[in-house]
Amino acid sequence: MAVSREEVVKALRGVTAGGVADVISADLVRALQVEGDSVRFVIEAESAEAARALEPVRAAAEAAVRALPGVAQVSAVLTAHGPSPKPAPAPAQGVAPSLKVGRHPTPQQGPMQVAGVDRVLAIGSGKGGVGKSTVSSNLAVALAKQGRKVGLLDADIYGPSQPRMMGINQRPASPDGKTIIPLKAHGVTLMSIGFMVDPDQAVVWRGPMLMGALQQMLTQVAWGELDVLLVDLPPGTGDVQLTLCQKTQLTGAIVVSTPQDVALLDARKALDMFGKLNTPVLGLVENMSTYICPKCGHEAHLFGHGGVRAEAERLGVPFLGEMPLDLDVRLAGDAGSPVALGEGAPAEAYARLAHRLVAGGMA
Repeated sequence: MAVSREEVVKALRGVTAGGVADVISADLVRALQVEGDSVRFVIEAESAEAARALEPVRAAAEAAVRALPGVAQVSAVLTAHGPSPKPAPAPAQGVAPSLKVGRHPTPQQGPMQVAGVDRVLAIGSGKGGVGKSTVSSNLAVALAKQGRKVGLLDADIYGPSQPRMMGINQRPASPDGKTIIPLKAHGVTLMSIGFMVDPDQAVVWRGPMLMGALQQMLTQVAWGELDVLLVDLPPGTGDVQLTLCQKTQLTGAIVVSTPQDVALLDARKALDMFGKLNTPVLGLVENMSTYICPKCGHEAHLFGHGGVRAEAERLGVPFLGEMPLDLDVRLAGDAGSPVALGEGAPAEAYARLAHRLVAGGMA
């Protein structure tokens, strides 16, 4: 009898990482694949030095899975998220980097590629409140779990939410006053204006400062080598969207909407904007699509159902999937631990979305 994915995960939970936590809870396992009697997975460390120290953990994880009934072949590969970091002087505790964020944009010759990044995906919506930032954070984590090197840029300058959703709130370092060293959480490389300002203070900037801040976060952040950079856009069709599409070589855009007509009205404006800016639309995602009552199991469609799929078919663009409306999604986001890290229906939905993007060469 073939082994199940759940049995493999259970076995891996018994393998400790550095005496602190098991490899699953420590978020070290990537690209877990179970095909018949064959199991493959990756154990990813933050650096080459950390990877070398985890070799005994890799061997123990491989042995634990090989001992399961129904397993004939096991391949456990040890890798590092990025190259060994060069030592840099850290800024004094509580002192902001000597870097001004929010200047006017500097001239550049046409759209530029982000250094070290293979693909840049814009995640947009025509209106707020449809869960675009939730989709962005969970998709980033789901892609990282499938072995991709992922970056997440929170480009919502006025309302940055990724610091809270990804569970990290500290100032990034700037060793030379020009380069910004991004932060990392859950296997994802992160940058947000929320790391640079007081979370209780409003960002009161005109358009040119927004455009300059976005340009800085794309060109001055040391992103490293990434397979894909997700850009969580603000709602609407304004300065940030215009700057990103005109100044950056984008792979394409994903548009998030809820199923009801009033959300689709604004989603169509976002689609029209990307069309006018010659940015390929890679597909549409229907968020808050289905609600399952945890007590009785009744399925309800609180915001309608299928509207985004129908719109995708009408426009001839891919429909990428339905994300459920689930209390765990909200609780996980508020706790800074995206639901895609765990198991259950929401995590599986994001895993399917990530797999579709990877299989289609989009991420």
